[in-house]
Amino acid sequence: MAIKLNKDLQVKLQRFNRDKRARFSLIVLMLFFFLTLPAEFLCNVRPILLVVDGKPYVPIVWTYSEQDFGGPLLSEPDYKSERFLRILKGESPDASTDMGLSDFDEGSDAGLELGLGDFDEGEEEVTSAPLILTLDDFEEDDSLAPLAESEPIIESPTTTMKTRDYWMLWPPVRYDYKHIPSHSTTGRVALAAPYKVSSSDKSRIIPSSWEDGHYLGTDDRGRDVLARLMYGFRISMIFGLSLAVTGTILGCLLGGIQGFFGGWIDLIGQRLTEIWGSIPRLYILIILSALLTPSVWLLFGILNLTAWMGMAAYIRAEFLKGRNLEYVKAAKALGVSNFSIMRKHILPNSLTPVITFFPFEVTAGILALVSLDFLNLGVPSPAPSIGELLSQGKTNLQAIWILIPTFVVLTGALTLLTFVGDGIRNAFDPRKAAN
Repeated sequence: MAIKLNKDLQVKLQRFNRDKRARFSLIVLMLFFFLTLPAEFLCNVRPILLVVDGKPYVPIVWTYSEQDFGGPLLSEPDYKSERFLRILKGESPDASTDMGLSDFDEGSDAGLELGLGDFDEGEEEVTSAPLILTLDDFEEDDSLAPLAESEPIIESPTTTMKTRDYWMLWPPVRYDYKHIPSHSTTGRVALAAPYKVSSSDKSRIIPSSWEDGHYLGTDDRGRDVLARLMYGFRISMIFGLSLAVTGTILGCLLGGIQGFFGGWIDLIGQRLTEIWGSIPRLYILIILSALLTPSVWLLFGILNLTAWMGMAAYIRAEFLKGRNLEYVKAAKALGVSNFSIMRKHILPNSLTPVITFFPFEVTAGILALVSLDFLNLGVPSPAPSIGELLSQGKTNLQAIWILIPTFVVLTGALTLLTFVGDGIRNAFDPRKAAN
């Protein structure tokens, strides 16, 4: 079913579509945003699909234990480790500690010799004969009671493993935002550069981090920069959009009530808004962060305490102007409730500032999150954050692979949002309606 748009709205959309810069900016911004939404399928330490002997597993969605694949542990396996690959191949997971039968050769006369001198604590050397242990000393003793017939013999799971067929489908980047590798083929885990560099003593050349799959290098803790950048961009966009939506809703509600009723309600509301707006938001955040556990939800709630004030001022002015119009007076004369008049009659005709300033509200929300993360007052570690990456780039100026991509992503997103906001503002400008 085709959606029928208002003729005036169609004209505004056509005007926005003619603005090539705004249209291109919106397309690029939406492309990158929707590309990072499934970030778990692009950057992850778990394979997307794992098939073992024809049985499919989806580790990227479900959590499996090592025993699900024939291993001995109940914990989740490290899918990139050599241990897990040995389990998939049907080999012993601890191959390095396996002992062969040759270690217990019955024909060997050599035994394990332990002298009392091996247990000497520093006194005089003991000259007694050494204690010689051979395999004969470990022969089965008939005097020992045999095992009860009811007791089953528990075999190690590694002894029954057999060779199996398997294959894995990995994401393009085999790291997530918080994974810290335990080793590296290049010899450097933290601050690994995505290009060849010389060691600190100039004695050797350190290979590129591409050999380990870090396409933008690693940060000062060894985490993948590309993965943290993608996850951080997604969080920033979602946070900015959510903050703009909630701020707009609260602003429309509070500003609409003040503007529609006026009088003492408007006067008291304005004074309270001025008092609340004079309190520094950063101080509120510091105080509440000291009393409560820092989290994204806490940060979101604190920023919403003041995010509505700018939108409320515009909506209040629109409602003050619209409440005295003829169609509003006619609706009151017909007995329509105040809430219905505000929602069905005044608000639809007051949405121009809401739509016009919405992209700029998103920009303000992103900047607020990045600024607080840069000051270490935002989302707690190890959550991915563009502000935290900028802070790392400032601390490690030699690691340009951290600072430059983060700066490009942040400034690019804010520039595109500004272009989109300019295009919407020009499209909804009533002075250009005749064009």
